[in-house]
Amino acid sequence: MNLANGYGRFAAAVNSLLILLLCLLTGMGQVHAQAAPTRIAILGDSLAAGYGVKPAEAIPARLQAALKQEGRNVEILNHGVSGDTSAGGLDRIDWMMADKPDIVMVELGGNDALRAIDPATTERNLDAIVAKLKGAKVTVWLVGMLAPRNLGPQYAQSFDGIYKRIADKHGLPLYPFILEGVAQDPALNQADGIHPNPKGVDVVVKNLLPFVNSNLEDYAASVRRPARP
Repeated sequence: MNLANGYGRFAAAVNSLLILLLCLLTGMGQVHAQAAPTRIAILGDSLAAGYGVKPAEAIPARLQAALKQEGRNVEILNHGVSGDTSAGGLDRIDWMMADKPDIVMVELGGNDALRAIDPATTERNLDAIVAKLKGAKVTVWLVGMLAPRNLGPQYAQSFDGIYKRIADKHGLPLYPFILEGVAQDPALNQADGIHPNPKGVDVVVKNLLPFVNSNLEDYAASVRRPARP
């Protein structure tokens, strides 16, 4: 009888130990999952690449620093290429996707306008980029650009409308103009009058931050929401 009682107590202790170990492992797994940062790739041109500024002064680096300062667990992946057009961005998607981003911020089209490429061509390329990313089950945010006014009102009207049309078609968040508050301000731009200097980058990031924060909240909610059967 005593032997049976001893065996019962031993079995109960082992069972309790196994349950405790399972809880610890489950908790560690949850902590690990929570620790994984949200990866945001910026598929862009020289504005993302950081033309004329140090890597730490470029938009991706400054945006990541600002988000981390607010307690966001994010990693910004810089997939900007100076001089790149919408066609070049479309060709680079597979290379970018090797980094496994959760979100892609598409910032392209400025060089198309500088080269006076037909806006219809730019729109087709951007539409194809978005479609391909959505097909890969990646969240997409769209960042717009405005055409130089010296190309004439007809070109500007056609080009400027590209981003809203694509955003509406695909149901995307749209930040209308990446250089809002910076364009045509000599104090915030480099000598070329096109690319922001470090002070200009800080203004870009400050203006962009509410858009990114709001859409990060929406992304987090969509990740937490259980999929419908």
